[in-house]
Amino acid sequence: MSAKRTLSRAEQARLRRAERAVKEIQQTAKQAVKPMVKFTSRTPTVPVVIPPKLRERRRTFKIAFGLPEFHLTNPQLSLPRLSMPRFHANWRWGALILSLIFTTLLALAFRLPYFYIQSASVFGNSRISGEEINGILGISGQNVFTVQPEELERRLRLNYPEITSASVEVYLPNTVYVTVIERQPALLWRQNGGYTWVDETGVAFRPRGEAAGLVTIDALDAPPAGLQTSTDPYSPPPFIQKQLVDAARALAPLVPAGSTLTYSTADGFGFTDPRGWKAAFGTTAHDMPLKIRVYQALVDSLVQRNRTPVFISVVHPDGPYYRMAETTNLEESIEENP
Repeated sequence: MSAKRTLSRAEQARLRRAERAVKEIQQTAKQAVKPMVKFTSRTPTVPVVIPPKLRERRRTFKIAFGLPEFHLTNPQLSLPRLSMPRFHANWRWGALILSLIFTTLLALAFRLPYFYIQSASVFGNSRISGEEINGILGISGQNVFTVQPEELERRLRLNYPEITSASVEVYLPNTVYVTVIERQPALLWRQNGGYTWVDETGVAFRPRGEAAGLVTIDALDAPPAGLQTSTDPYSPPPFIQKQLVDAARALAPLVPAGSTLTYSTADGFGFTDPRGWKAAFGTTAHDMPLKIRVYQALVDSLVQRNRTPVFISVVHPDGPYYRMAETTNLEESIEENP
């Protein structure tokens, strides 16, 4: 019997696994004790060499049909290469093309009837008709690209003092919107056979139709003109001072039915009372409520005493006076405490 025993296959396999394990441990130990490369800013960086990409192998597919082995490969299609014409860009050619396009568009804009205005749409007007405003604008049949809104606004303001604001907006293809704000009359000023409307700022303008709530004034003399305080370059200068307008509006509720306000340089605003006398109130507006109270107190006192004057003046509320019919050359001054 031999001293060496023949190893079985299982024992040989276990022996090989043990040898591989020992080798792996030894390799790991060597790598662990391997010195590391220091990395500092002075140490040159070792370039990393990337191996060239290996050529891809053709993939093969195996199909089991119970028959001899077949190998199928990916079909490779080779398409013909199409050669496209190359265009060399040139800025001169680009500029020429753009100029032709713009010239064509410009010619169409001035030739097509689609861009010509028929009439403007007017908003905000109550006394001035839209046809009259279109007649002043004169844009009917005009090309929309030639319309100048600022010029149209100036034209409206200069022709119509009764307009305080005008706005012109132009929209393609042929639309024009005009928005106006009209002055509101406060006084009907009648003088020397003529008459005019006056707004609350003292600006006079031409009457159009009828307006409710106007204070009618019959003027014997021309009123003092007001000062231009507006920064609007198209606003006309005031016809009368603003304080005169305020004074007339404050005195208007006291005017008896059937009578109208009068104006004169000497007495200011006044009226003729149906009971037989004339009343004068001056032109100041800030103390007009006080003047009205003094006047009413003075009239009540005269009525209680059965006295009928021909003239009552409260131009100066601290010194009112009246004049009797039988003493036309003698004035009685009576101070009344309101």
